Amino acid sequence: MLKNYLMVFFVSMVPVIELRGAIPIGLGMGLPALPTYLVCVLGNMLPVPFIYLFARKFLIWGYHKPVIGPVCKFFITRGKGRPQAGGKAGKGLTVALLLFVGIPLPGTGAWTGTLAASILDMKFKDVLIACMGGVLLAGIIMGLASAGLLGAVSGLFAAG
Repeated sequence: MLKNYLMVFFVSMVPVIELRGAIPIGLGMGLPALPTYLVCVLGNMLPVPFIYLFARKFLIWGYHKPVIGPVCKFFITRGKGRPQAGGKAGKGLTVALLLFVGIPLPGTGAWTGTLAASILDMKFKDVLIACMGGVLLAGIIMGLASAGLLGAVSGLFAAG
């Protein structure tokens, strides 16, 4: 049993797959829904501080490198044109990040959201709050989808 939880925990840390793939895997292995959800949320959130702290440093380091320099330069220059945190888009960025992370579509998630927040130089506290809220939301959506509840609800509306 512990082996299954560890597998789900580590799968939820993998970029692109994240909790969106780990919850269906855990439920498919017969693990209870609530512990699986909690383990997946923890696993998905564990890399967030490291991504936030090191992504921008990596881009600055690679700015003048011959192979990766153009890509790093592109992201650094895009991040400089960001809205100021105290400006009109300050709280809007946090909500947008929460929704970006929380809607389980390909290419969205805690990894991508944290990378974007790091490039935009958002405040660490705002990034953690938005990513945590987004991961919780995505986990609920994926848990309901994996349990078949979303399909049942849509079937009710289609029949009515």
